[in-house]
Amino acid sequence: MIEKLGPIFATAVFRTVAALPLPIAQQIGRFVGWLLWCLPGSYKTRAAENLSRAIPGTTRASIRKAIIPVGQLFFEMPYWWVRRDEQSVNRYVDCDNWTQFQEALALGKGVILLSPHAGCFELLGPVYSSRFQSTVLFRPPRLPWLQAWIVKMRSREKLTMAPANQSGVRTLVKTLKRGNTVGILPDQVPVLGEGVWAPFFGRPAYTMTLVERLQSLTGATIFILGAKRHTKGCGFTILHKRMDEPLSSDPVEAATQMNAEMEAMIRQMPDQYLWGYNRFRQPRAKDDR
Repeated sequence: MIEKLGPIFATAVFRTVAALPLPIAQQIGRFVGWLLWCLPGSYKTRAAENLSRAIPGTTRASIRKAIIPVGQLFFEMPYWWVRRDEQSVNRYVDCDNWTQFQEALALGKGVILLSPHAGCFELLGPVYSSRFQSTVLFRPPRLPWLQAWIVKMRSREKLTMAPANQSGVRTLVKTLKRGNTVGILPDQVPVLGEGVWAPFFGRPAYTMTLVERLQSLTGATIFILGAKRHTKGCGFTILHKRMDEPLSSDPVEAATQMNAEMEAMIRQMPDQYLWGYNRFRQPRAKDDR
């Protein structure tokens, strides 16, 4: 029953929220984020601990300011997942230089986009793919119907979803060898055996080695991206940095380089990072299923 009703219900909810003007959806999200701040919970506790350890001198007000945007993110998400026309997708987003991506793609070796879970990272795929063919890596949920629904909602003419498994990795390699773009959120904890321990805000964090392997196989250019949210419905700015030096061939050094770049991007919007994510946990064992 859930396999049939789940996608219908989820689609109805997303389309209802997506029908709202984005500034109104953001205001509702702020209220939900405020409730998250007021109520006790593991996310709030972990966010306070991680933010305080990462940025010394963090105040209670700073922690509150970092938790409220979580609600905004979830109410912004339907806007980007539902819309398909380029004008609507780009309406609230500003980027000062798309030419740099064209120049990198012209080299024929592909482009790797890396973004932390900061700001409205959900807009990066739809906005970028409104211009360039791309494939985004995602962690599939355990429920088969939910995975199929996510792929259907997020895919579009120039955007393909690749699950975080061996099949998905092969898709990423093929995408890069065709000279196209792949997108990865590298601040997730990979499964045991697919990462190394490297510093992240001064603490050991199990970090994926996939990005270094992809670059060494293809010679792709790496860009660090972030989607910084402005206040009160004033839109977003895409922050970007091209990594001119390739990642080290040593996995630990490469992971350290990558984490340093993630830190630098997060420091440009520290109140918009998902500090409640359990970034410093032990990796889980690989599920062969």
